[in-house]
Amino acid sequence: MTTQSNSHGGATLSVPDLLGVDPVWIATGILILVYAVLITEKVNRAILAMLGASLMVLFGIINQEQAIGGVDSNTLALLIGMMVIVGITSKCGLFQYVAIKAAKTVNANPTGILIMLTLITAVFSALLDNVTTVLLIAPITLLITDALETRVFPFFIAEILASNVGGTATLIGDPPNIIIGSAAGLSFNEFVVNLAPISAICLVVLTGIIYLMNRKELAAIPAEASARIMKFKENEAITDKPLMFKSLSVLGLVIFGFVVGHGYGVQPGTSALAGAALLMLLAYGHQDGEEQSESVHHIFGEVEWVTIFFFGGLFVIVAGVEHVGLLAFFGEKVLELTQGDLMMTSFFIFWASGILSAILDNIPFVATMIPLIESTADTFGGPEAIEPLWWSLALGACLGGNGTLLGASANLTVAAFAEKAKQPIGFIAFVKIAFPIMILTLMIANVYIWLRYF
Repeated sequence: MTTQSNSHGGATLSVPDLLGVDPVWIATGILILVYAVLITEKVNRAILAMLGASLMVLFGIINQEQAIGGVDSNTLALLIGMMVIVGITSKCGLFQYVAIKAAKTVNANPTGILIMLTLITAVFSALLDNVTTVLLIAPITLLITDALETRVFPFFIAEILASNVGGTATLIGDPPNIIIGSAAGLSFNEFVVNLAPISAICLVVLTGIIYLMNRKELAAIPAEASARIMKFKENEAITDKPLMFKSLSVLGLVIFGFVVGHGYGVQPGTSALAGAALLMLLAYGHQDGEEQSESVHHIFGEVEWVTIFFFGGLFVIVAGVEHVGLLAFFGEKVLELTQGDLMMTSFFIFWASGILSAILDNIPFVATMIPLIESTADTFGGPEAIEPLWWSLALGACLGGNGTLLGASANLTVAAFAEKAKQPIGFIAFVKIAFPIMILTLMIANVYIWLRYF
């Protein structure tokens, strides 16, 4: 890239030309710098992504039109829509009701409560998204463990692991899946058919391990502690029944849109935003102008804009790296290493995704890998032929997110709750438990990939 056109149709020298530096090195430098600072957690990730994206344009790696074109608007629309829907739904107390009801269903047996919260976290993570799920489940967990007078550590560990395993099952369950689905044109149904079976298998294995690890500690909790849980009144958790019915109805419609929309050219982002608009109308439409405006401002304030801007900036950074040919280069190297064999390439992507997603946040890793996988399509016979590579990437990234606290956004969200409760989850303490479980689920998933696709 030596020149870029100005607004009058002429040509101007780009910054790489003026500096006498190959654009590949500048783009690579920006990518490495963003990743390096991201790992330190010294700078907010939205700030970092926006700065990295700005540098890609300011240094002339890509122009503004290319930067905007690199942003996956479907992913952002899906995230914003679901955040609004879940934000409104959370106001009615539905999630608190489900958690308390589940605890009482097992007669407040501490081990039973742990297993129930693990399963609830996994199911909600598949239907909502895992970050939102842990935001809703963590405060209830603290309430229950306080009543039981026991450590929250085993409960939070189980919920982190379950959120990533459950989130693996659907298009909307884990942010990496949202990005992959949008980029590869994979539908909600395809994610359920391909990933839900192995997600369910891994969840059964995980639940068994969680039970064996904690049964002795939890069995020692006195009966009077369980009696306190049985006194909780789950019906009092529902603060707004009409809102609950409206929320569940809209959520059902949105999921229906995910299921059937792909066949009619309706993207998940459109279904999510339409559902968000409908639910806001149902929830706030009866209010007068000023109150309605305040309610809408409030619910938009609950959208995780840090995550949205992080994604937006990240897409631009990846577009810049892709534009200079770096990802195509790595794609060629991967094919050389795997000798152009689809199964070997699939396994390589799977294990690389799994291990690296444990060390890095799996969102930027997946965003970087997508163009690399796309570059292999011609070698293997077109977009349909490389579908196993997409499932390998999704499985590796989602399950690999369980390896360390840095592996997934849900992990850090739960860790923040633990810290506020003055029961911090240590990085090493988490790795000792989570990393071996991650390796085990990756091994199980590797067998599944082999049996299912090869």
